[in-house]
Amino acid sequence: MSGGAKSYAAVDLGASSGRVMVGRVGHDSLELREAHRFVNRPARVPEGLRWDVLALYAGVLDGLRAAGQVDSVGIDSWAVDYGLLDADGALLGNPVHYRDARTEGVAEKVWASVPAAELYTATGLQYAPFNTLYQLTAARDTRQLAYAERLLLIPDLLTYWLTGEQGTELTNASTTQLIDPRTREWSYDVAARLGIDLNLFAPLRQPGEPAGLLRPEVLEETGLTGPVPVTAVGSHDTASAVAAVPATGERFAYICTGTWSLAGLELAAPVLTEESRAANFTNELGLDGTVRYLRNIMGLWLLQECQRAWGEPDVGLLLREAGTVPALRSVVDAGDEAFLAPGRMPERIAAACRATGQPVPRSRGEITRCILDSLALAHRRAVADAQRLADHPVDVVYIVGGGTRNALLCQLTADACGLPVVAGATEAAALGNVLVQARAHGLVDDLAAMRRLLTRTQPLTRYAPRGDGARWRAAEARLATR
Repeated sequence: MSGGAKSYAAVDLGASSGRVMVGRVGHDSLELREAHRFVNRPARVPEGLRWDVLALYAGVLDGLRAAGQVDSVGIDSWAVDYGLLDADGALLGNPVHYRDARTEGVAEKVWASVPAAELYTATGLQYAPFNTLYQLTAARDTRQLAYAERLLLIPDLLTYWLTGEQGTELTNASTTQLIDPRTREWSYDVAARLGIDLNLFAPLRQPGEPAGLLRPEVLEETGLTGPVPVTAVGSHDTASAVAAVPATGERFAYICTGTWSLAGLELAAPVLTEESRAANFTNELGLDGTVRYLRNIMGLWLLQECQRAWGEPDVGLLLREAGTVPALRSVVDAGDEAFLAPGRMPERIAAACRATGQPVPRSRGEITRCILDSLALAHRRAVADAQRLADHPVDVVYIVGGGTRNALLCQLTADACGLPVVAGATEAAALGNVLVQARAHGLVDDLAAMRRLLTRTQPLTRYAPRGDGARWRAAEARLATR
């Protein structure tokens, strides 16, 4: 390692697991190791689906203890969900899970006050039933919201428990559907028309800004020696993952793969056209004034739920079984809300194929192949649509996140898109988290320098496209007849 290297703890919370990673960064070096990994297991209670945020916080503390002495801590997580605090700063119940059913039918109530087209022009966010705006509308008449004095998004809530300081990090705030992507400030008009009190939110923070110091009690519990600063990072995990895309120019698309697939472009300005809204593209905020112009796709959630239904078989075995199944035999729309809720995923996939007159996948290998082909097809559509809607052609697609371990999915994506695919870091969100902290300490200059460091230090795998695309176009046509 080069002289002057520093260590950073990246708390990276996903929808199914959390991890604390330690990054060691020098001017020409970058290493990442796992200190601690823990399960993120939501609970279904009588009032609905809830996150066990206390267990998550305990996992974070265990991870910081395992990490050892570090120069800073940063936290990223999934988006949209939040905790409510009372006037004393105490949590008012476990945060509601974005897959909870409370937002069913809420969008229509919102659009009665702010029509969907106006909402898109003001906030740039795609329609998703779990956006924070819809969650707050669903909670409007609840006693919990009535008693709340503060709303903190999940990473900001954990930062508050670690430091005692409250803030709202911007990249995650942009997923609430209450931020104007042009001004990068709150959309006061939208909030006022929907009766949402923006005073619930703590002041906005930018990635790289200080977020407080670990409290003495946290230092005692983790064995760390203070002062240990907490740094605001791209606290939406996708913002951190996109920061860790090892791109060398501007003509690239990215797919952040995991429970979700987030496929799109990095732009300098939002795309707020009606055509963009109809195509369900979102304009979320990224580092250094960038916009993450992307579409949400169900992602490996489809396979994860099937694995759960099948008793958690080894994914390697499922991929080998899928490799023996003919390509594009059956496909489903991997962006369909019908797959959002947990439970009975193999039966739901089979039903979707039956409804479109395709062969019904029955074996585990057939269902797995259907999922992978469907994800690759959704990736193809998102990358093509993004280029057209943003007038931003690309030459390469970068895949980061958990899907990089899935060579079959990476190759199918290259085949479907007709573009080379470069698979980067599996732990992209943690790397982006670490690099923002390192930049705050002066070890990296800017986003381009962060990416140059990634390309020099992290292994990359390249997949060349095969075939002429005719089979993928035919598969698209099958779904278009739904």
